[in-house]
Amino acid sequence: MWDRPFYHQDTRALQDRYDGRRTADALERHRKHYAFWEDERAMIEAARFFFIGSASGEYTDCNIKSGDPGFVKITGPGELEYPEYDGNSMYRTAGNIAANPNVGLLFVRFDGTSRRIRINGRASLHDDPRTLARHFGAKFVVRVACEIYPNCPRYLPDFEHDRPSLHPPRPGAGTPPPPEWKGRDYIRDTLPADDPHREDP
Repeated sequence: MWDRPFYHQDTRALQDRYDGRRTADALERHRKHYAFWEDERAMIEAARFFFIGSASGEYTDCNIKSGDPGFVKITGPGELEYPEYDGNSMYRTAGNIAANPNVGLLFVRFDGTSRRIRINGRASLHDDPRTLARHFGAKFVVRVACEIYPNCPRYLPDFEHDRPSLHPPRPGAGTPPPPEWKGRDYIRDTLPADDPHREDP
């Protein structure tokens, strides 16, 4: 289990400025977890790509990692691995990880199924024979201990069917429909006071 708070003082300041602390706390209590849910395992193990952010001091980097389905392997209840294949020899992500293990991963499906998985992770680099044997063609392997939470996908377009999301605000379109999660028992009474979907008691 991680020993750091889910929110820091600056996220808290913005939550308070925009009356979002109640909602943020409810999401942390009900959605943050440290072992993959079954649908998350299925999505990750079938993924062809994911995005990863890393940082070292003032240097930050956002990258995409890709491969055939199965290139990301779940190796524990809240742990995954992915291979670093032959690349351009810059080692931007791996170099950051060597200096600072904190990473952010984002798995996304753009096929209309409305799914995103965000992971705050602590990453490490491995090139021992046993680990390499799990990842054909890997130069080395990145292992990530995960703090997991699903992320609202309402603004994602459906690229598979070439359809935009219904949710972005658009001139003359009225109030967009609410996402499903705003109606959940543990959320609906915590929404900010100015949320158009808030149901005041």
